[in-house]
Amino acid sequence: MVLLLPLLAFQGYGQSNSSINKNNNKMKTKNVLIVVTSTDEVKSTGKKTGLWIEEFASPYYLFTEQGITVTVASPKGGKAPIDPKSALPDYSTQSVKRFFNDPVAQEKLNNTIPLSEVNPNDYDAVFYPGGTGPVWDLPQNEQSIRIIESFYNNGKPTALVCHAPAALKNAKDSNGDLIIKGKKIAGYSNSEEAAGQSGDMVPFSLETMLKDEGAIYVKGEDWHSFVVFEGNLITGQNPASSIAVAQKIIDDFASVN
Repeated sequence: MVLLLPLLAFQGYGQSNSSINKNNNKMKTKNVLIVVTSTDEVKSTGKKTGLWIEEFASPYYLFTEQGITVTVASPKGGKAPIDPKSALPDYSTQSVKRFFNDPVAQEKLNNTIPLSEVNPNDYDAVFYPGGTGPVWDLPQNEQSIRIIESFYNNGKPTALVCHAPAALKNAKDSNGDLIIKGKKIAGYSNSEEAAGQSGDMVPFSLETMLKDEGAIYVKGEDWHSFVVFEGNLITGQNPASSIAVAQKIIDDFASVN
């Protein structure tokens, strides 16, 4: 049986949060690249996976409402899969409901550009939403690694939430060291993985991988927003953290305007 965690843990994130600056200046001429998964199935089990839609929807609306242009890319391009579990009523935040009634936003996910066509110089920040899908196709994807390294090594906001920090696994800094080595990194915790009964949906434990690769793994309370940043590297723990991660990108934009 799949454990459904209460919506209470997520409700409100992506809509109102005391840490969000409600008077953001419009982010004119800023461009954010959102990188999503192309994986729709766990081959060993046949279970459907993909993008956790809350982690796309809330940041997408926060960005676009600030006048930020959003481009969505994926390894294969085309239609990006949405984890069907993330669309269940228990996880349907206001942003998720809005997305499924928004043909413009849906068009973004239905027509992603291939990562091979992405020029990082065209964007001011990159954001990776999670879901279990990204753990399968992004850690070893050479184009994704290229993109992360370009953004990070050029000092641009490089943000990942929930399972998406798995994409950092093989990315290196300008010295040839793993970006995550010695850095404080947040991401989906082993305790959340166990409570959500999603261990069979991923090829490795994110928390364990980060620790094994030399990251300083940090976490907050399960299912609550928790974000950590090391310079321009921004990571969030779980779906409830997605809006705070996106807000940090906006704050970084404002700080250099």
